[in-house]
Amino acid sequence: MRMPEPDYEAVVGLEVHVQLLTRTKMFCRCPNRFGAEPNTLICPVCLGYPGTLPVPNRRAVDLAVKLALALGCEVREQSVFARKNYFYPDLPKGYQISQYDRPLAQQGSLPLAQHERAVGIERLHLEEDAGKLLHEAPGGAALPGQSLVDFNRCGVPLVEIVSRPDLHGAAEAQDYLQTLHQLLLYTGASDGNMEEGSLRCDANVSVRRRGESRLGTKTEVKNLNSFRNVGRAIEHEVERQIAVVAGGGRVVHETRGFDADTGATRVLRSKEEAHDYRYFPEPDLPPLNLDRARIAALADRLPELPWRRRGRFAESYALPAADARLLTQSRELADYYEATVAALPERPKAVANWVMTEVLRELKERRAGIEAAPPPARLAALVGLVEAGQLSSSAGKEVLAAIWEGGEEPAAAMRRLGLGQVSDTARIEGWIEAVIAEHSGPVAQYRAGKAQTLGFLVGQVMKRSGGRAEPKTVQRLLRQALASETVPGATGE
Repeated sequence: MRMPEPDYEAVVGLEVHVQLLTRTKMFCRCPNRFGAEPNTLICPVCLGYPGTLPVPNRRAVDLAVKLALALGCEVREQSVFARKNYFYPDLPKGYQISQYDRPLAQQGSLPLAQHERAVGIERLHLEEDAGKLLHEAPGGAALPGQSLVDFNRCGVPLVEIVSRPDLHGAAEAQDYLQTLHQLLLYTGASDGNMEEGSLRCDANVSVRRRGESRLGTKTEVKNLNSFRNVGRAIEHEVERQIAVVAGGGRVVHETRGFDADTGATRVLRSKEEAHDYRYFPEPDLPPLNLDRARIAALADRLPELPWRRRGRFAESYALPAADARLLTQSRELADYYEATVAALPERPKAVANWVMTEVLRELKERRAGIEAAPPPARLAALVGLVEAGQLSSSAGKEVLAAIWEGGEEPAAAMRRLGLGQVSDTARIEGWIEAVIAEHSGPVAQYRAGKAQTLGFLVGQVMKRSGGRAEPKTVQRLLRQALASETVPGATGE
């Protein structure tokens, strides 16, 4: 894809639908569960049968308030549910219960992880999900000219989070969505599983000439289901709109879909305006009243937020920003790191290195979560052995593999495997003597001034020692030996 013309800039706002982590649906007691047989998690309430009455899910409301508070939003003490009227086969009531002119929360912000700025949050409101259209039969068989409807998702509790048009391209949009996903997991508001539809994103995209303040005509790209596809769709749509405007045309206000196979957007329909939905207050639900004590109690239960934890890690543990970002990517990983540092407080950077490299590598290979890693105190003991010079880094990796499962302590595993680091001068001099004797060419090159051959010779000594020789001692004694015409340990006649 060619780069957009430098005379134009993209303006992007995201509308993100988040499925809340509740046991039951928003207005009935049907289970909120993914993967059930079609049309088995339904009742007269979520199907909109005449005479049924919705009852709000208290936990869904609490989770929405926690998320709003984490985003720094102003939470209304009174908000109003409304009917959003439209016809679609997966909407059995002919309307969706949502919020319109009096939403739950407004005016917040989300600090980005990869960019030094925050994105404004316009509003956060509660609503229920619609059903799902299936365009193929179970098992993947074709349904020419037909579709099936699964109503299991009807009534599932959602929050819609609408950003301000503060994003300027695909990279910032992906950063925003990934940071929001991280926040969902930190607060426990949602599992954030995009493959299962727990997190869905619509992107409002427009372009304008640089320096202009007026927004261009926007298009809405619907139902983007991965971080990567959000970026791809925005990149394509920005390029398409710039080509239209630069060619003297006009961007049409419309809704578009994204084809992941072609990487292009396509027209779905003309864009609806709010009045097209004929919003009016939901007559079966009174206003949602939240007293200040309830809001304050929910604020007290918020965890340390990811951007604050990132900053604290960088400051308290003297970590580079990239390390702090990686170690706080999940609440569980950050907790694991801090628990390990608590057991070895004098070596926070060394602990960070082991967690970010060896622990995460092992977890990736095992396809496991951080809960499968060795206990923090045991990892701290291993790092302590390496830092004290009792165990080399390479041998430390072998010990880590040995203690990963079971209750063996690192020191015991080190002794059992015979991996303790050797700093005994006489043994190291013996290894050096053998290496010098076997590699006369590199020895002569070093003595002739080719200093880089020292690394090769050090490596050969380490190899001969099985990685157990203390590296600093090896370098010191090897330099001494190479500076001398006699080999250490040799005797004359």
